[in-house]
Amino acid sequence: MARTAVPYSNLVPNGGLADPAGTAVTSGAGNGGQVANAFPELTLFRVVNASGGSGTVSLLAGTQPAAIASGQGPLTVTVADGATQWIGPVESGRFVQPDGSLIVETSAAMTVTAFRVPRNT
Repeated sequence: MARTAVPYSNLVPNGGLADPAGTAVTSGAGNGGQVANAFPELTLFRVVNASGGSGTVSLLAGTQPAAIASGQGPLTVTVADGATQWIGPVESGRFVQPDGSLIVETSAAMTVTAFRVPRNT
């Protein structure tokens, strides 16, 4: 199964952003979500688990040479049922994929939102 595109919700400097619904992400290795043209150091993930049980979300390590610290492996966080977990910002040197994306995989169906923090105000 293909990865689901997770678009950015851009935070607004000196302004507001209505709470985005997020993107439903299917569980299992090789599925999950993908943020294209990512800015890892400016990215925050909000992960909501309403699957009926505890699960994990993993931000996959990239590959070299783009991700020189990829040997540290993925970042895996447990998300209890009914809970919301915030992840990031993260290092491009560990998580960026060869195509410039970030990949998130879950062990249960979850909703993922990628927020991009603005560089300038």
